[in-house]
Amino acid sequence: MNYERKVDSMDSLAGTESFYEADDNRRKRMLTIAAVALIAVILLGVWYAFAHSKGADTAAGGAGGAGGAGAQNVPNVTVVIPGRVSVQAAIAANGTIAARREMPVGIAGEGGQVVRVLVEPGQWVGAGQTLAVIDRAVQSQQAASLAASIKVAQADADLAQAELERAQALVGRGFISKADMDRKRATRDAANARVRVSQAQYQEALARNGRLNIVAPAAGLVLTRQVEPGQVVGAGSGVLFRMARGGEMEMLAQLAEADLQRVKVGTRATITPVGTNLQIAGQVWQVSPIVNMDTRQGTARIAVPYSAALRPGGFADARLVSGTEQAPLLPESAVQSGPDGNFVLVVGADDKIERKLVKVGTVTDGGVSIASGLTGNEKVVVLAGAFLNPGDKVKPVVQKSSQ
Repeated sequence: MNYERKVDSMDSLAGTESFYEADDNRRKRMLTIAAVALIAVILLGVWYAFAHSKGADTAAGGAGGAGGAGAQNVPNVTVVIPGRVSVQAAIAANGTIAARREMPVGIAGEGGQVVRVLVEPGQWVGAGQTLAVIDRAVQSQQAASLAASIKVAQADADLAQAELERAQALVGRGFISKADMDRKRATRDAANARVRVSQAQYQEALARNGRLNIVAPAAGLVLTRQVEPGQVVGAGSGVLFRMARGGEMEMLAQLAEADLQRVKVGTRATITPVGTNLQIAGQVWQVSPIVNMDTRQGTARIAVPYSAALRPGGFADARLVSGTEQAPLLPESAVQSGPDGNFVLVVGADDKIERKLVKVGTVTDGGVSIASGLTGNEKVVVLAGAFLNPGDKVKPVVQKSSQ
């Protein structure tokens, strides 16, 4: 019985030792986890401190502009200092084409039924050339009647003359009195007068018949035709043909009030009809003395020679050369456009991009002249303007101006 109690005591002691060993293992695991967590926190703090210090060094390097990573990222930009050169002062305008001297042609005589129309629009005609033929059947018979009356009157005049001559032969013999001689002279003179009246009436009929046909008042180009065979025309028919005298054309260029002051008679111009690449030389021959109060524009009339591309009523662009002026000249790639108008990018004193609004002047083969907005001493970005923004820092590389 004592043996059993001894065995139970031994078992109880063994269980106690196992319990303490398990508790010790748990404490070790917890200490290990705590140590790992502490090491992770220390590493995270070191990484944060290092990253913050590197960012501060980068910002300082960008502000100093030397030796930092920011200085290495500053791009090189090609710029040009244009200066001021002599360029032609040109004015751009647009307007419509018209005949310089338009000739409306209508009925000059009494009119009648149109028998034939001999011309078409676009055809050249000479002075006095028949454009349309009017029926003259009745008028021709009237002229024939008047021609016959001339012969009747001439026969009466011949008879009166013969009687007068016979009477003069009998005067010396006393067979004819002086009063009879006066009557015979009066009869002869009246007969001659009737001949002249008949001739005048006949010539009048011929003149009227000649005016029946519609003829060109001068040489030129037929622009429009408003008559067809069979149509009855008269004095109230209006314009039947329109012609451009000599084929001369003009452009009615609409100019702003300020530009109108710069244009004089004789100013050279280049006309480009819409839809073509033609450049037709012209010259201003008249400048409007008034300005439209609604549009604040005036008209400069530019004379141009005939060209098949010039159609009255059509639209055209004009470039008027009004002299020379001193202005900066830039490559076309340097000038950009935006909602506010044309602008260029320049490099300021601190090597930062600035945007300047400009007014474009003459566009030539050498570049684009700047009417206003630049003095000519700026460093203007030539290329890559679309990839730069105001405030960007760059390294300008100056190239020589093409002028």
